[in-house]
Amino acid sequence: MVSDKTMNFKVEKDKDIKAKEVLKEVYDALIEKGYNPVNQIVGYILSGDPTYITSHKNARNLIRIIERDELLEKMVKHYIGLDE
Repeated sequence: MVSDKTMNFKVEKDKDIKAKEVLKEVYDALIEKGYNPVNQIVGYILSGDPTYITSHKNARNLIRIIERDELLEKMVKHYIGLDE
């Protein structure tokens, strides 16, 4: 039986992690290696495959610190002007 109730989804926040800073570091590492950083980050977010991110400057490990759903939440909020 399928319920018609809407599920509530919440992203837990880790105050010690600065998603924007991590994303910027990953972006810069991708630029340095000659990749299109937006395409690579989108590929990672959609697939969950960390090989879309270079290991240069530890970017692959950095991006994995932040949950993909948290990244998406922050991006949507920024896009519609609800930055925290």
